[in-house]
Amino acid sequence: MPKKKKKTKTLKKNKIKSLKIKSKTEVKILEKKNLSLNSEEKPEIKKIKKQPTEKRVYNLKDFVVYPKHGVGKITDVEKAKIGEIDIHFYKIYIEKEKLTLTVPINQQSKLRPISSINQINKCVSILKTKPKIKRTMWSRRAQEYDQKINSGKIYELAEVVKDLNKNTDIIADQSYSERQLFEKAYERLKSEFEAVLKTSSEEVQKKMDKALGRTQITEISE
Repeated sequence: MPKKKKKTKTLKKNKIKSLKIKSKTEVKILEKKNLSLNSEEKPEIKKIKKQPTEKRVYNLKDFVVYPKHGVGKITDVEKAKIGEIDIHFYKIYIEKEKLTLTVPINQQSKLRPISSINQINKCVSILKTKPKIKRTMWSRRAQEYDQKINSGKIYELAEVVKDLNKNTDIIADQSYSERQLFEKAYERLKSEFEAVLKTSSEEVQKKMDKALGRTQITEISE
């Protein structure tokens, strides 16, 4: 009887050893598979070349729009050396503000050319539409109007003029801040109309006031 027990013990040991060997080999196989899968999953890293910034070429006496200041005229294209780098920049004169801006050519993303005649005509049609009446607090609306004025987008500028237009010149009908924002937007739009249409300030004012329904006001003031 004891001999049989020894045999069973040795058999069990052999089984355990074989299982251990199998498990070790299986682990190795699985590791190899995982490594191959990981290597397949990893995409090839390609170096992305930086795209050159688009540069629009403006010439002397060209009209451009700088969002925060409005229409300006390029008076000069200058070159300066900062350290070892040569920098070319535009000198832009903003007549309404009596201000000269220096804008590097490689940082001209904020600049845009003046609008086309078709865009001006669309602005006129915007001025003819009814103003949007908003019920939100004036402080919030004033902030929105100011952002639109400084966006540099002519249609947004026309919307501000249209929305703040009261068809009246009576100061009591407008708050001081309303009147300020209206005049700021009106003058910005007017200066771009002048540059595009190449006409006098008086003619542009008549065109805009007619679209806004302010013709009676101008006639009375005259």
